[in-house]
Amino acid sequence: MAGPSIVIVAGFITAWLAIVSNDGLVDDNYYKVGLSVNQQLKQKQLAAELNLKAALSVADNGESVQLVLSGLPKEALPDNLQLRLVHPTRKGEDQTINLIRTGTLFKGPLTANPGTGRWNVVIEDPLAGWRMDGVWNIKSKEGVTIFARPQ
Repeated sequence: MAGPSIVIVAGFITAWLAIVSNDGLVDDNYYKVGLSVNQQLKQKQLAAELNLKAALSVADNGESVQLVLSGLPKEALPDNLQLRLVHPTRKGEDQTINLIRTGTLFKGPLTANPGTGRWNVVIEDPLAGWRMDGVWNIKSKEGVTIFARPQ
């Protein structure tokens, strides 16, 4: 009798965990996200045509992030870039950072310490219409270089 009783108790615990936990994997607006795929591909293609490369790192003891963009002449560099750190499984930890240019360096504050692990990185220039993305393993405490690749 102990075996079936344990299975029944485990089933109730599993059902309770499924009800109270938030998986965070499904985007609430999946249809709108699906429609934007072609637009994102065009933005990535533009970045590849410009031969862009971004070196990204954490600065100021983890309080800010800095980015060096290459591939554009200095006079063509935008004043602002948008950086998104997207956690693969925990949507609540995602961050959007406005990077402001000073010289050839872009810098912006981290709203929360991303900790360690793998993060999806999206770098966009909303005015020029290009976009790059990549993966950053923050556990290594080193920066990452993101290359624009044609799709």
